[in-house]
Amino acid sequence: MIQRFIELGEGYSDIYELIDTAKANKHRVSRLIALHTKLEEKAVTSIVVVMQPTTLGDFQALYMCREGIPNPSIKANKRYQLFEELAAYLRLNIITIDVKPSTMFNEKELYHQYLIGILRLNHFIPPMR
Repeated sequence: MIQRFIELGEGYSDIYELIDTAKANKHRVSRLIALHTKLEEKAVTSIVVVMQPTTLGDFQALYMCREGIPNPSIKANKRYQLFEELAAYLRLNIITIDVKPSTMFNEKELYHQYLIGILRLNHFIPPMR
């Protein structure tokens, strides 16, 4: 199985695309995840929509808005509220995980591999086959 992050942006206007993609494919959404971290001493959150793997090609997309939303436990904000509304619409809980910031990795792909490892270890996405 191929599992890949698809970054839509940092969560500003692109959050609307993430939410519409999830709503349009609600039958495929398996999990909603909030990744909390500190970026330059600011508490920020990445939001992730995990899709069910495709039947053809066995591909699992993880749509992400990376490190652009203020951490809602520090500062309430409309963008995270939209994610919470999506969770209510889909009747899913938001899984929260504290992670290292992407700036600790030399390449974005290494950061994505780190996140996939965490998600597999916690059984939020299936293991490699």
